[in-house]
Amino acid sequence: MSDIQNGIKGEEKLLVTTEVAIDFLGLPDARVLSTPNLIQHLEITARNSIMPHLDQGHDSVGTHVNVAHLAAAPMGCVVTFRSEVIKVDGRRVTFQVEASNNHEKIAEGTHERAIVDIARFAAKVREKLTRS
Repeated sequence: MSDIQNGIKGEEKLLVTTEVAIDFLGLPDARVLSTPNLIQHLEITARNSIMPHLDQGHDSVGTHVNVAHLAAAPMGCVVTFRSEVIKVDGRRVTFQVEASNNHEKIAEGTHERAIVDIARFAAKVREKLTRS
């Protein structure tokens, strides 16, 4: 199914733009990276780090997120997202994740993903739709 080992690392960068910033506070100077987008990019970084280690036809889906959003990342800031595999238990992979900019750590926590056979996963989703 895969050759995922502890210690596999991932890193990705994101420029904070209007597409990923909050806008509900009203003031332009208060626009910062939103928590949902922060978590999404931590998940993407973790997923992308293990993709090269998965068998063809497999991917991973997020199953648990435990992240503290520690600091604001203002518009124009470049955020670096990092992940590291810290536990592999069958199809479950746990990551240590963090995000930072040049000045400070923005977030830290853990994230869990499950390895799935894409065709089987799609069949289960279709089955759920027919039961609705």
